[in-house]
Amino acid sequence: MPPGGPDNSVLDQYRIPRPKNIKDVPRFLKEVIGSFSKRMLYILKLVWEASPGILFLMAFMAVFNGVMPVVGSLIGKELLNRLAQAYNGQLTTFRVVWTLLVFQFGYLLLNSLVNRLDSTIIRISGELVTNHIKLKIMNKAKEVDLASFDSPEFYAKMENANREAGNRPIQVLRATFSIASAIISIVSFIIVLAAVGFLPVLMVIVVAIPSTIINFVYRRKNHNYVFRRSKDRRQMSYYSDIIVNKDMVKEIRMLDLADNFIDRYSQVFKRYFKGLKRLIVEEFLWNVGATLLSTAVNCILFVWIAKGVFEGRYEIGYFSLYTGALNSIASGIATLITTTASIYEGTLFINNMIAFMEEEPTVKPILDQPRSIERGIGHVIEFRDVSFHYPGIERNVINHVDLTIHAGETIVIVGLNGAGKTTLIKLLTRLYDPTEGMILLDGHDIREYDLKELYDLFGIVFQDYGKYAVSVRDNIAFGEVNSEVTEDRITGAAAASNATDFINALPDKYNTPLMRYFEENGIELSIGQWQKLAIARAFYSKSDILILDEPTASLDPMAEQEIFNQFDELRSDKTSIFVSHRLSSATTADRIIVLQDGRIVESGNHSQLMNRKGEYYTLFSTQAKRYLTPVDPEDKQEE
Repeated sequence: MPPGGPDNSVLDQYRIPRPKNIKDVPRFLKEVIGSFSKRMLYILKLVWEASPGILFLMAFMAVFNGVMPVVGSLIGKELLNRLAQAYNGQLTTFRVVWTLLVFQFGYLLLNSLVNRLDSTIIRISGELVTNHIKLKIMNKAKEVDLASFDSPEFYAKMENANREAGNRPIQVLRATFSIASAIISIVSFIIVLAAVGFLPVLMVIVVAIPSTIINFVYRRKNHNYVFRRSKDRRQMSYYSDIIVNKDMVKEIRMLDLADNFIDRYSQVFKRYFKGLKRLIVEEFLWNVGATLLSTAVNCILFVWIAKGVFEGRYEIGYFSLYTGALNSIASGIATLITTTASIYEGTLFINNMIAFMEEEPTVKPILDQPRSIERGIGHVIEFRDVSFHYPGIERNVINHVDLTIHAGETIVIVGLNGAGKTTLIKLLTRLYDPTEGMILLDGHDIREYDLKELYDLFGIVFQDYGKYAVSVRDNIAFGEVNSEVTEDRITGAAAASNATDFINALPDKYNTPLMRYFEENGIELSIGQWQKLAIARAFYSKSDILILDEPTASLDPMAEQEIFNQFDELRSDKTSIFVSHRLSSATTADRIIVLQDGRIVESGNHSQLMNRKGEYYTLFSTQAKRYLTPVDPEDKQEE
């Protein structure tokens, strides 16, 4: 995970400047409403794309849930009045009561069934929307520049979008329809209360204003706090994940690092929670005051209605109806306040996704109609005064490189760690674009070509190659994923990378599942075996240019030499580029490129460079001494 401070950039991007004076308030309100509307429309669009039917069902549920409380209150009022009449001897037949009871039972049954339907819709919609958003994020992630992943700002956008994808959109949408239900219910009960007068309704609405302000203020404060402390959240996630990471568990156990990381996690949590708790307690105390005020007003109104029943102005059933209406209006307004505040907060978090989805790739063809690449021929690659530095870092990793790689040529790139060898490969394959200069392929700017065709041109094994939790067969076939998998090509690629012996020793040979993420019988390979599979992927590819970037670092020198020999036999005059720290593999290359501090300091074949007695000579001689140094007889006896 890239390091970095709090990701305030996303927050700043969507922060609306506060009004400077009273005249500026209309502008402020317009921007707030416009921003909120944009986020809500984005959520509706996401849900519509996932399942249009879900929106219609939610709209139906909103209307139903808004109307049904009023219907239930009216039935209850009539039933109570008739029972009171029966008690006083004013009702001689049970038929009316029975009819009302049937309505009451029907209401209860229908309400219960609809509530079940509501929870079912929420569960289904949650899964559909989450799946849709995850797919959008994955598809977007494959489009954005590789350089973006080096940016803490971008990484925070992606992390936040991915984290919120599972619940925020559907929560916001559900809350929105809850507001619609609450509004329908409030309006319906206001109509019912018209017989009493609008003063009680006005009083209930007025006392709700403080709660409204408190909720909105603290939703905004909570959102701002979470973003300001994004570094803390990333650190907590890192410390908790690293202890259960199967690739790290051995070293953590042997070095007794678990308690260290647990302590680090606890310290960060205390720092994070301290500020969050303060916000929660502040909001609670303000809400206590608002609740006491609204409760006092409700008590006054209840006494007033009870007095009306006592004086004979209302039937006993109306006490139930009116007090129920006042309670429903009060709770409806409370729902409006808390839910609207939650929606506001939720849509602020949706900014993460909007910001991530608006990320535009810069590594793309510069022509409206990109050039196609002629396949099956030799290709000429030319670097013209190419320089490059990674985003956020001023120092160049590649400095004014001029290099031509001819068709069918075998090139070995050597140099100390940090010399820029892997970066040069990333520029060649257009995972990054140079910050200065130009790279040409067959005489044309590499940026003019279709990206997919360009990537298909290269068969490559990176130093940090992938380990995929699929079968051995699939791991090899990923070298050319869009072609039909044939047994001959699979076994041929395995043989070329010297992987046949260990594959045949596996329980299900090529069908053996690897890693234990999904399969209990998954096999954990050694680093050297994984490396052979990665090289097999390159052999499986029908690419025109073969690139091995430190592919044999985990293999012994003999195994490495065998693979290079195989590679020489199988490359069929294709252009081949090797990056290797073992210089013995460079001796048969057509040309050796020596990099130092991002610059080409030497170029030539092995004999030429050794005769010059320059940087390559020093590197090669130093490595050769390690192999040729005789063993002390006494050391041998001790062994």
